[in-house]
Amino acid sequence: MCLEQYIIFTTYNNHVDVFSKIICMMFLYVHFSGARMVLLPRAPLASRCYSHSKVETDEEFDARWVTYFSKPDIDAWELKKGMNTLIGYDLVPEPKIVDSALRACRRLNDLASAIRILEAVKDKSGPHKDIYPYLIQELKPTLTELGISTPEELGMDKL
Repeated sequence: MCLEQYIIFTTYNNHVDVFSKIICMMFLYVHFSGARMVLLPRAPLASRCYSHSKVETDEEFDARWVTYFSKPDIDAWELKKGMNTLIGYDLVPEPKIVDSALRACRRLNDLASAIRILEAVKDKSGPHKDIYPYLIQELKPTLTELGISTPEELGMDKL
């Protein structure tokens, strides 16, 4: 008896029961040997998951995020969504990306988000003590221009 016949055999009130669906997914053939049912596992299919898309360079990645945060019509939700996605990557954002995000915060008059961005970048720096000071050094002109204080200047690092 093949699988299709087995499914028809197990059909009840025009509905295939859940067990039959599981059997369909797991096994290719069903054979009956006397009073015993023998299930033969499905042969594994050879699958190649090669990507044909172009690999994004670091410069293209940075340019994409700078462009995203530089949109003149960006709203608070897009800013937070973008930062959440960016912080989710296994990297510390480049100063030019953080610069454009801080400028987006200024366009939205959202000081709290600007400080949260700096806190998130500090957290992403992890145990590497030289990354965050470098970012602050590179962002100092922007922070001064926009009137944004660092979390350390606000005393938030002592809480």
